[in-house]
Amino acid sequence: MLKWTRFNIVSVTLGFAFLYLPIVLLVIFSFNESKLVTVWGGFSTKWYVSLLSNQGLLDAAWVTIRVGLLSATLATILGTMAALTLVRYTRFRGRMLFSGMIYAPLVMPDVITGLSLLLLFVAIGFDRGFWTITLAHTTLTMCFVAVVVQSRLLSFDRSIEEAAQDLGAPPVRTFFEITLPIIAPAVVSGWILAFTLSLDDLVIASFTSGPGATTLPMRIYSQVRLGVTPEINAVCTILIGIVAVGVICASIVTKRREIQRQRDERAAAAGA
Repeated sequence: MLKWTRFNIVSVTLGFAFLYLPIVLLVIFSFNESKLVTVWGGFSTKWYVSLLSNQGLLDAAWVTIRVGLLSATLATILGTMAALTLVRYTRFRGRMLFSGMIYAPLVMPDVITGLSLLLLFVAIGFDRGFWTITLAHTTLTMCFVAVVVQSRLLSFDRSIEEAAQDLGAPPVRTFFEITLPIIAPAVVSGWILAFTLSLDDLVIASFTSGPGATTLPMRIYSQVRLGVTPEINAVCTILIGIVAVGVICASIVTKRREIQRQRDERAAAAGA
């Protein structure tokens, strides 16, 4: 049992402060009356109103959200399929190569990944823009989804699937009605992780973006070099709120599904 000493409490407090205090300060100063982001001039929401007329930031935020939603969905589908392949088919020709290609983005530097994708798109004559960023983010985040889903599949009780197939359910129906609902928390967690990584990416998007497809991190980085404005704090606060609400909703849905699954298991055991 962990003993909470004064050293442990101080260490944990400093760690959380280092991680979350900058985010709290960003949210607070987004309501700053002063134009100077480091000087508090009173409470005001004028920068959120001003943000509505900043078309550059709004367009970049919209591109980022669209890329994040689409790339996270594609990465979740492909990552789940890859995890199923690695867990259910332990022996096939090229498995080692397939596994290495799935997990390569985990250890590959973003600069190398972005440069290689840039060379690929140039070689095939693919115009850089929204779709190139989406494909790049899908490539980046798919491996994270595969890791999360694979960890859940390794502890999955396959006798449930076998029972469904013995009762006449085909493999596809078994997957969608039995397997997928059980591994849904891992799938949702993988989607949220992929979406968050897509929102946060700057390096790979810088290599694969084109005219008319500037993401919010790229836009913020270009403006920060000239000085931070309160509007940047405002748009970042809105994105933090969106991610926080998404995580809370996903946690509630996952918790309810887990409670319902436990109820169904107890009911089945009582009926048996």
